Amino acid sequence: MDIWRRISRVGLTFILLTVAFLLLHFLGASFALQIVVGLLMIIFGLVAAYQIARRVARKAIWRLRNRLIVAYLFIAVVPIVLILSLVIFAGKGIIGQVAVYLVDTELSRRERFLQGEVSALVRLPPDNIESYVKRFSMRGPGPESPGTEMVMKGEKELRYPPDSKLEVPEAWHSRGDRQLAGLIVREERAKAKLYVWAFTAHGGNTAIVVVPVTHELLAGLVPKLGDVNYTPVMGHIQNSKVPQPTNLFDFSVSGVIPVTVPKWESSESVNELLLTVDTRLSAVLSILFGQKGTSFNKDFTWSELAMAVFLGVSGLFLLLELISLIAGIQLSRSITGSIHELYEGTLHVKKYDFSYRIPVKGNDQLAELTTSFNSMTDNLGRLIVVAKEKERLESELSIAREVQNQLFPKDVPFTKTLELKGVCHPARMVSGDYYDFMALPHDSLAFAIGDVAGKGISAALLMATIQSTMRTQINTASAANGNYKQPSVAFLVSNLNRQLYANTTPEKYATFYFAVYDEALHALTYTNAGHLSPLLVRDGNVILLEPTGTVVGAFQFAVYEERTVSLEHGDMLVAYTDGLVEPENAYGEMYGEERLTELCLKYNRADSSEIIARAMEAVVQWTGSSELQDDMTMVVARRI
Repeated sequence: MDIWRRISRVGLTFILLTVAFLLLHFLGASFALQIVVGLLMIIFGLVAAYQIARRVARKAIWRLRNRLIVAYLFIAVVPIVLILSLVIFAGKGIIGQVAVYLVDTELSRRERFLQGEVSALVRLPPDNIESYVKRFSMRGPGPESPGTEMVMKGEKELRYPPDSKLEVPEAWHSRGDRQLAGLIVREERAKAKLYVWAFTAHGGNTAIVVVPVTHELLAGLVPKLGDVNYTPVMGHIQNSKVPQPTNLFDFSVSGVIPVTVPKWESSESVNELLLTVDTRLSAVLSILFGQKGTSFNKDFTWSELAMAVFLGVSGLFLLLELISLIAGIQLSRSITGSIHELYEGTLHVKKYDFSYRIPVKGNDQLAELTTSFNSMTDNLGRLIVVAKEKERLESELSIAREVQNQLFPKDVPFTKTLELKGVCHPARMVSGDYYDFMALPHDSLAFAIGDVAGKGISAALLMATIQSTMRTQINTASAANGNYKQPSVAFLVSNLNRQLYANTTPEKYATFYFAVYDEALHALTYTNAGHLSPLLVRDGNVILLEPTGTVVGAFQFAVYEERTVSLEHGDMLVAYTDGLVEPENAYGEMYGEERLTELCLKYNRADSSEIIARAMEAVVQWTGSSELQDDMTMVVARRI
């Protein structure tokens, strides 16, 4: 099933078309239908092959090393190969055409020589013509040109050989040319043959010579050159005369040139032939640079010297290219090796294995990158440890916050004439601020507010200690012999001070405001241990309840006083911590007690919850930040 998933729709279509084509072929379906299905099969097969090749190529160059090597091949090797191929093919073509030029030039020279012989023949005195023909017949055409014929007409008619039937066609007489020479094609026994001929007319004398063109004649034009042929009239060469290679780089070369050759029977008809030459590089160079002798060695020809120089330069270039290729591959391996090590490092980091270290090699930028990666993984390992520790602490803080939330009063003790409301907004997970409500016998109640020095868990623990101490003292006083006598608030605060001093470090202290409300007398008795002065709002005026002693927990023998104030109908007492008056705005200006006092006067007749909400909202707007600078705690007591 996995194989079928990897095959694309085009591949599946190609397979189905292949099966269909085979079925149609073996079942003898119509030929037209087989052609259509076959064409579709080929088209889809090519597309599928392209997709497969593309997929294989992508997979092959996924690794950076392979991609760099392929890029290097395209940038450096492929252009050089193309240039070398161009040089080789162009060189072979030029050398081949030089060989053709040599043969064609030599053949033209012999045509001119033959023309000169015939021109001299018709200009000889009549007495000398016969002796010239005899000398020509005795010399003969030579072993390279058997079958040569010559006819001389004038006062006498002479033929060579005597039985020659050679006649100049009437078509050539009618042209009026006095001299003709070159190649010509004659039809003999339904077979075309190629000749070199020369014709001259002078003073009533005419002479014509034809020499058959054979492979041996052509090969002898330029000795040791190779095979020369005129196709198609001359057929294939039986015995090749192409020289043997002198070395590994002695390539075979071929040259070709089209030639237009007239027919013997009609000057208007022509044959299109090809002059081809098959030779070798060394043979052409030997002819071009065939002179022997140099100032330093007379055993080498210039062709051998030129070939040696060419091979030496080519070998040097090849060696430099191999060195460049090896250097490029080594550089690619060094780069990709470092990248691969970095990739392996990322895999270990992905598995949270921060102890893995990449080996540093060299002192280049990649080595610096490797060092940086090792430093990064080391830092990540430490950060993970810190993050886990932070997560543990946050979990503990969350638990501490839940515990602290349980310490704040959930219900307000019921009284007929006093309404209480308290809120604490911690700046962090836990708060160092403290407020509490406690019920007393005879419908009286006590409430407190405090601010522990410092923040965090230590401040929260001290806050819990203060709450526990005060509740224990009040509960003890309430349960004494069943006869309740309202304790002195100054005495309670003094006991709290001594216990905190005895059980905490010197830097641990708190500001503390503690008050007891007597329901029967509508009187509020309080002790202010260094806390911010609560605001007593009465008839549009504000009275500050000043401190009656220093902070608790700092001094062992601190003395605290208590004071009593009568609460009238409509009076409102506002107690708060420094988180409501000390926050600063962008210009470093604190919110201050005056603005808080103005807000309390403005919303004097509003509900206690609304006053607290508007006060805290005003402080947040003053700072311009959603994050609290300090814990904000506020308690409102209203006489009803």
